[in-house]
Amino acid sequence: MSFDMMSLPDEFIRRLREAKHVVVLSGAGISAESGVPTFRDAQTGLWAKYDPQELATPEAFQRNPQLVWDWYTWRRNLISGVGPNHGHRALAQMERLVPRLTVITQNIDGLHQQAGSTDVIELHGNLSRTKCLNEDRIVEQWEETGERPPRCPHCGGYLRPDVVWFGEALPPLALHRAMAASRTADVFFTVGTSGIVYPAASLPMEAVEAGGMVVEVNPEDTPLTHWMTYTFRGPSGAVLPAIVSAAWSETF
Repeated sequence: MSFDMMSLPDEFIRRLREAKHVVVLSGAGISAESGVPTFRDAQTGLWAKYDPQELATPEAFQRNPQLVWDWYTWRRNLISGVGPNHGHRALAQMERLVPRLTVITQNIDGLHQQAGSTDVIELHGNLSRTKCLNEDRIVEQWEETGERPPRCPHCGGYLRPDVVWFGEALPPLALHRAMAASRTADVFFTVGTSGIVYPAASLPMEAVEAGGMVVEVNPEDTPLTHWMTYTFRGPSGAVLPAIVSAAWSETF
């Protein structure tokens, strides 16, 4: 799908080219364009009968750890078959063209890193990582005994996916870094995010208060639209490459 570059204002292009720090907040929309199901869309087939509270809370894991582990294993397998799209790659290209670019993502699929982005703050964790429930440390290898979930090789406790469940706080360091980046952004993009999940939805406001230019890339309006300096309607896989092409004559 193409995007009309004539709709990109000269002032927007100028400020983007002059930016010393570009920050991007990405949500489920950019990954959906790669074929990654949203959280709700992932509740299909065998999983359609379950409420999210039965699958993605600490209490759910306490009640039925095998059920939760199996669901996240299923989701991990879904994600393993997809790759970055033009939107992800455009952001990785933009990183090479500006002094500094930070991606703050609500997604847990690692597609920004696969595309080549190097400064990525993961607010909700990463589905490819596993951590110990008791010690909260990342565990990369464990003995396969057939038990689900497997056990931590260090303490014998259950392993769990390194993602943020409902009712859990965001990783403090990730949130601190995201807030700090937002306050120093000359240009702040929100890409494919609904703008309703806090505290992530407050990050554009940090950029606004600091005097940054805030830009929304989304097929439709969100609660954040009112605050945007510019809004570009369309899928990120079309809009972001057009922006890079218009600003730096790069082609995709």
